[in-house]
Amino acid sequence: MKRLFTTLLTILAVQNLAAEPKLFLGEFSRNRLDGWEHKRFKGETQYQLQNLDGVAVLKADSRAAGSGLFKEQRIDLQQTPFLNWSWRIGNRLTGLNEQSKTGDDYAARVYVVIKGGLAFWQTQAINYVWASNTAKDSVWPNAFAGDHAMMLALRGPEAPLNVWQSEKRNVRADLQKLVGEDFRFIDAVALMTDTDNGNGQVSAFYGDIWFSKD
Repeated sequence: MKRLFTTLLTILAVQNLAAEPKLFLGEFSRNRLDGWEHKRFKGETQYQLQNLDGVAVLKADSRAAGSGLFKEQRIDLQQTPFLNWSWRIGNRLTGLNEQSKTGDDYAARVYVVIKGGLAFWQTQAINYVWASNTAKDSVWPNAFAGDHAMMLALRGPEAPLNVWQSEKRNVRADLQKLVGEDFRFIDAVALMTDTDNGNGQVSAFYGDIWFSKD
């Protein structure tokens, strides 16, 4: 009887773990853009939900433009530190020095933001980027924001075109490593496909975005 009881507890624990909900920010597969707002910097990247291979995804098409979508939502990284998403790009942006202001364009990027409140200069961010000319796993400060916005190339020029890539990042650990502080909360998540500095053209697709405990 004791062994049976222990087995039942184990099964229930596994079921509860498997049923652990995802904290969705972008449910694009359900044709939803709830809470996402458009922010323009120069021109306007076109973002629209589109059916691709039988699944709704978010398509971004940028032509010498820089604008993004962002969603303000306070996330407790102690509870759900992992950011999950999938993405793919249709072409690369060639001939850019991505660490310079004139080359600060990316086929795709997803970033997390910690607001500085009234002290806006204390805002911090990590940009997870699909780089066209910088090697995978490279890290550098943003050309415009300096070390207040750290860039991390999750994909580089070696990544194949038109192929979905899945990402999973421990945001709290990345903030500790790249920013040097242990932040418990973030305030927003954004995505952007931009070509405004180099006057290029690129297309990208984004799948669902969510946070999880593991």
